[in-house]
Amino acid sequence: MALEKPEPYPLLNETALSESICPDILEIDSKNSKAIVTLLLAITDQFGSGSFDDINHARQLVALLPEEYQQHYYSGIICERKGKSILHKGIPDGDFIAYEWLSDAMEFYEKAETTRPAGNDDSILRWNTCARLILRHHLQPKNEVYVETQLE
Repeated sequence: MALEKPEPYPLLNETALSESICPDILEIDSKNSKAIVTLLLAITDQFGSGSFDDINHARQLVALLPEEYQQHYYSGIICERKGKSILHKGIPDGDFIAYEWLSDAMEFYEKAETTRPAGNDDSILRWNTCARLILRHHLQPKNEVYVETQLE
């Protein structure tokens, strides 16, 4: 069955193949949560090598998910993976930018925790992962001072 085909590809580092199969499934069944999540994960696996449009595409997919928990949880995944990709790029101010993405992820995981299914601790575990990344890499927000200029 076509739906079962995309799932193993991310495990085999063939996310592009998964990204290719899932839209075909979604064209037939636009509410197929499994295909939406698989495509979203395939897109976020490629963060750091793609364009900003990838984030927008992933966020559009999140909006298609039927459950509030899933929407919050996978919004967190998007932010966490973007933060990790920035952290590993070594770009100027990358630590500050990564911190912001990871902080956003943690906020989404907190929202997901309030709506999580009984026995599902994934959002808590992901929150802990982000917290450990921030601590391990000594990440912190950029201290920008806002100065209001007066008009004459």
